[in-house]
Amino acid sequence: MDKRGSGVLLHISSLASPYGIGDLGPEAYRFADFLAGTKQSCWQMLPLNPTDPANGNSPYFSCSAFAANPLLISFERLMDEGLLSPGDLEPVPEFKPGKVDYDAVTVYKIQVLDKAYENFSKKGADDGYESFCGEHSGWLEDYALFTALKTEYDGRAWSDWPGELRDRDPEALEAARKTFKDRIGKERFSQYVLFRQWFALKSYCNGKGISIIGDIPIYVSYDSADVWVDPRIFKLDENKKPFAVSGVPPDYFSATGQLWNNPVYRWDVLRESGYSWWIKRIAHTLKYFDIVRIDHFRGLVKYWEVPAGEETAVNGEWKEVPTYDFFDTLRGKLPDFPVIVEDLGVITPDVREAQRHYAFPGMKVLQFAFGKDDPEHPYLPHNYEKNCVAYTGTHDNNTLMGWLAKESSPEEKRRFLRYLRREETDGDINWETIRIIMMSDADTVVFPAQDILGLGESARMNQPREMTGNWEWRLLPGQITPLHAEKLLALTETSGRG
Repeated sequence: MDKRGSGVLLHISSLASPYGIGDLGPEAYRFADFLAGTKQSCWQMLPLNPTDPANGNSPYFSCSAFAANPLLISFERLMDEGLLSPGDLEPVPEFKPGKVDYDAVTVYKIQVLDKAYENFSKKGADDGYESFCGEHSGWLEDYALFTALKTEYDGRAWSDWPGELRDRDPEALEAARKTFKDRIGKERFSQYVLFRQWFALKSYCNGKGISIIGDIPIYVSYDSADVWVDPRIFKLDENKKPFAVSGVPPDYFSATGQLWNNPVYRWDVLRESGYSWWIKRIAHTLKYFDIVRIDHFRGLVKYWEVPAGEETAVNGEWKEVPTYDFFDTLRGKLPDFPVIVEDLGVITPDVREAQRHYAFPGMKVLQFAFGKDDPEHPYLPHNYEKNCVAYTGTHDNNTLMGWLAKESSPEEKRRFLRYLRREETDGDINWETIRIIMMSDADTVVFPAQDILGLGESARMNQPREMTGNWEWRLLPGQITPLHAEKLLALTETSGRG
């Protein structure tokens, strides 16, 4: 991260694909070729964890902090391996171009993956499968059983299962493993396939000089294998229901704050264990990615705790985290710990001090730079320090063109145009915006694929606080053209990032 470079933010699900959602197949490799051909040094993605319609299909609210999303499996690669035939894919639904219909995709892909598992079972498990299951048994067995039981109990939360399963009675668990052996086998198989396909893509990218930036949400979902397996490290009551949940307090953007409703950690219990759960989680994540962005970093210094049952985040309070002990322990176990910290919003001096102490690069988002007429604003490109990652926008922002058309105030737009020395927002203003952050001192700059393409609000990835319509946008086949590659390459070379 201390070398001058640039990259693109695009989640795997946003790639083009004939099967309704982006995956680890041919289009992922074509995109890697585009990055290499334009001399980009990184590809930033969102979390790869499984998604759930009950949580709006958000990759930040998953049933596992360790598993990956089976919807991202490439059918083309399974056909190459002889685990699927073209007939196994028929009939392919007529999926909407440019959008993910999660309900339709899930039904279709699970049916096809069931066929792949049948074919795999007939062939007999290979050495790679056995090795994978052994290496990852610490999380894989519990996750596979968790998903099997979720199916058995019609998707009900684990706390509503029969008491002996809720409380993980050893005899009940062993009986369940025998009863649901086939379902558990399917989950193991899906994770194995994902593991192979992911590392094939990662190796391809690394071989072309492209680092993969991943994302680790600070919290986990209550209805997850993680909380079911390790309830002691979360603030749960005697019925194993949360009595305190996560959020952020009221601020300029929201008079009632944001109520996330994840269970919060018992940092005293984590500390007693040497933060073993966190160490396992981050070590696992760093196997998948070259660099990790820690979402909501301020929650690892102080976090906003809200009593369970509140309808807003207003009635909460700040709670302390043993920040330095935590990160010192983490670095002792994982000395090579390349991270970016999400330090956006209202950030207090104690958070900045922790960030400086560990020299963690933070984020600078250009869209946030024009709220005030302030030439010293830290998000203006001429003020960027080297040790940061600069963005035109993130997955939580509108696209640049959408922001200019729909969200920026007249004053913000005026300041923005003055900064770019432009009269209007038409033409190639997206490229001019990319150029000014490319020319900054920031060691790394990243721009969403939507901003390269100059797309409007309809291409937005996520609208925070909205439960529907998010995480759906994806590329059309051939939407990134040689002209886009030519322009990006020129800017990359001119700014000394190639």
